[in-house]
Amino acid sequence: MGNNDVASKSIMRKILSTIPFQHPDQVEMHTHRLEHLKTDSEHLVQFDGPDDPYNPLNWTFTKKAVTTILYGLITMGSAWASSAYSPAISDIEKGYQISNEVGQLGTSLFLLGVGLGPLLWAPCSEVYGRKIAVLGPYAIATILSFATAVSKDIQSIMITRFFTGFFGSAPITNVGGVLADIWSPEHRALAVTIYALTLVSGTVIAPVVGGALVVQDISWRWTEYITGIIMGLVWLLGLIFLDESFPPVLLVYKSRRLRLRSGNWALHAQHEEWDTSLGELASKYLIRPFQLLLTPICFLIALYASFVYGILYLSLASFPIEFQELRGWNALIGSLPFLALLVGFLLGALVNIINQRFYAKKFRANNNRPVPEARLPPMMIGSVFFAAGLFILGWTSGSNIFWFGSICGAVSTGLGFFTIFQAALNYLIDTFQKYSASAVAVNTFLRSLFAGCFPLFVNKMFHRMGVPWASSVLGFISVGLIPIPFLFYIYGQRLRARSKWSKGSV
Repeated sequence: MGNNDVASKSIMRKILSTIPFQHPDQVEMHTHRLEHLKTDSEHLVQFDGPDDPYNPLNWTFTKKAVTTILYGLITMGSAWASSAYSPAISDIEKGYQISNEVGQLGTSLFLLGVGLGPLLWAPCSEVYGRKIAVLGPYAIATILSFATAVSKDIQSIMITRFFTGFFGSAPITNVGGVLADIWSPEHRALAVTIYALTLVSGTVIAPVVGGALVVQDISWRWTEYITGIIMGLVWLLGLIFLDESFPPVLLVYKSRRLRLRSGNWALHAQHEEWDTSLGELASKYLIRPFQLLLTPICFLIALYASFVYGILYLSLASFPIEFQELRGWNALIGSLPFLALLVGFLLGALVNIINQRFYAKKFRANNNRPVPEARLPPMMIGSVFFAAGLFILGWTSGSNIFWFGSICGAVSTGLGFFTIFQAALNYLIDTFQKYSASAVAVNTFLRSLFAGCFPLFVNKMFHRMGVPWASSVLGFISVGLIPIPFLFYIYGQRLRARSKWSKGSV
């Protein structure tokens, strides 16, 4: 037994030596007679000046555009997976003899996975780079979509849905970092608009495709097969055409090539000096995000963004009640109002693009430094449209009222959602510049929590209160949130100056 213990410890020591998250005490056994000599700073590999084409900020416009679009499509695949399940719920309820609330868990568990995933995938992207931290987990999410399709019991469906969300959250978590890598703050808003548009469009297009499958009496499993096929195709495109964009990791690649070519083994990148520890990563992605959440700006902006995101997923369950139950439309026609949300998203994107002129003017006047409050005008406009859309949706839901009113309400809600959602993301990034990864991480966690919980109560709420008053309750909450962007537009700079997390943005 003694020899076995020694052998086991030896094997374990070898395994631990390959893990980059070791504590410094574990490597004290390693010594060298020249270890007291420090490497000269001249051996540090950096970009060759501000115009180095290897620097992602200096990539050609075409390469930046292709990278943005491909990562957007990859993210759309995850968003598609989140809502493609929704039209299948009624068939799953009948097939497995479960309640609507249990059926809705398939959406809620997926979004719970999306909320937890950033705690792992965000640190991975900063250690190993963006591409592997996105495409690696995304490949597993693709496989799990097919696993959901072939599940034989409700437990398997729920488990695979959760882990599809967990692994599928990788692009949702890290694509914002990619956009920061390749676009300057002055031009990033347009890229974020395209990214956000692909993210939310997948959420509203998938139910329409699912509704078409239901009308054709095709098995609910095809909602998952199609999801897996879409995710697999965009994953393959990403694998072929995407390049790494994280500058520290790119410099590691550069230093490796230089060492091999020159034989000068002292050449290295600063990222290689980073002795990554679990404690440091835990502080950045587990502790710091919730410290930021305690600041007024992060809490209220994340709360508002999370609420509107929750309403988006609530609509996956409320639209069938309003348009199929009350109006008697079939699954396909009843899902078409989701396209009205998409029209609203497009109008919201246009508002954000128009605001970019205003932002660019403020940016140049501030010595080419970000001006967070200049991101808020679209949110100020959208807050009114969002609340109004909810009231219109509710009070035009009767079967005796022409359906065009409800469609207008959906367009208004979509416009409000998109402007609030994107402006919140941009405002957090500009406000917490040095800690933007943590701010985005806690925003993703909170909005996924809201989006996962909202579908669970919508069925009882809308049936017991009625569609008009259920929508009105949500509308009144939205009205209460309207002052948030206006207050930060006026007092945001003073609040930023008082916080240690946002002083750098003043």
